[in-house]
Amino acid sequence: MSSPSAALAVCALLGALVAAPAARADADAFFDTSLGDLRAELDTARQQGKQAVLLMFEMEGCPYCRRMRQTVLNRADVQTYFHRHFLIFSVDTHGSLTLNDFAGRELSERRLAESMQVRGTPTFVFVDLDGREMSRYVGATRDAAEFMRLGRAAAGRVKVETDANKEGSSDK
Repeated sequence: MSSPSAALAVCALLGALVAAPAARADADAFFDTSLGDLRAELDTARQQGKQAVLLMFEMEGCPYCRRMRQTVLNRADVQTYFHRHFLIFSVDTHGSLTLNDFAGRELSERRLAESMQVRGTPTFVFVDLDGREMSRYVGATRDAAEFMRLGRAAAGRVKVETDANKEGSSDK
């Protein structure tokens, strides 16, 4: 009953179970809790030594948003890297929650999306610590590696063009 192959199988199973939670986390943990004042969040980001603020514009029922949450944003390595460099907030493109934008204007999430010319979801917008858009990516990335490249480019303040952004969307 306690053969070496059975012991090896049990160890492999336990190893997989222990490793799985480290590789995957709750996608909601990717986002920071916002107080609803994006201008104040810039100050917080500056105080915490972050390079920028990242906004993910999404909406309920968006299959590409769901895929990003299930395959990329739930990864511990992605969360660790992005939290080291950015404050990250989710914005519902149809949301009625009132917030203050980077200029201090009070408006709904939906109006913020409109004012930032968000045309599809998900849209990831990197905003520098002065409240200016650095870059944006529209759509789901192919995989976590591509999303990490976007983060590294933004953290290094390098503009990056990807296949999804070449047609029809701007990389400001």
